[in-house]
Amino acid sequence: MFLADDWTDYELIDAGNGEKLERWGDVVLRRPDPQIIWPMEREDGRWTGADARYYRSASGGGHWEFRRKLPERWTIRYGGLSFYIRPTNFKHTGLFPEQAVNWRWIMDTIRAAGRPVNVLNLFAYTGGATLAAASAGAQVCHVDAAKGMVQWAKENAHLTGLGERPIRYITDDVFKFVQREQRRGRKYDAIIMDPPSYGRGPNGEMWKLEKDLFPFLESCMSIVSEQPLFFLINSYTTGLSPAVLRNLLELTIKRRFGGRIVTGEIGLPITRSRLVLPAGILGRWEASR
Repeated sequence: MFLADDWTDYELIDAGNGEKLERWGDVVLRRPDPQIIWPMEREDGRWTGADARYYRSASGGGHWEFRRKLPERWTIRYGGLSFYIRPTNFKHTGLFPEQAVNWRWIMDTIRAAGRPVNVLNLFAYTGGATLAAASAGAQVCHVDAAKGMVQWAKENAHLTGLGERPIRYITDDVFKFVQREQRRGRKYDAIIMDPPSYGRGPNGEMWKLEKDLFPFLESCMSIVSEQPLFFLINSYTTGLSPAVLRNLLELTIKRRFGGRIVTGEIGLPITRSRLVLPAGILGRWEASR
């Protein structure tokens, strides 16, 4: 398992009874998580004293309750990267801290390449992987269907001091974008993607991972450069095995370019219990050196 265990500004303090207690900078949040099916040791003052708690609604969705007034947003850092954090109506904060395991790998791989690298980040959310690639010297194209997330990514880039780096921001359906890039003849040395289980594009386009991921990977092969550096798939889809990501990468990019595949789970260490909270899976293809 890949552990995101080198944070300073984020901490998974405790977890149990379907909830997690997290520190984001100096703000403590209490949120539900369906993976946490084990009991809580005890609900002490850290749990009851959380600055905000998210409650799920029986009819879907949910809401936050605040013990103290929080800023509209605040900043946390990971190494040289900075991010705005804000509790959203869907319980998220604008950042998935477990992705630090991928950010480290992205930065190390690009720096070790010793050549210009052109990166495409698909389903790019608020830009954690975009910032990692840009900070390592890559040129990046950031694509997401949600206009608000793309704007948030731009703000994170400026916050990190990368506002003048060659980052192209696109609000679009990723499938259509890749098809247009194919027609334009554009090529990328590295592709990153974090496809949702289900999704809807800006014009109502429907995405279902089990049906659409493999043909989407096949279409991405048309925009891979002749000397690709890496291909990264991250997934939170329940029930999807790392072995499935390995098979997909074997049948697409490895079949064409050789190289090496690594897959596995991602986890966050829990400070109090010293257990690990599973937080998705990854599949990485890297060119042979």
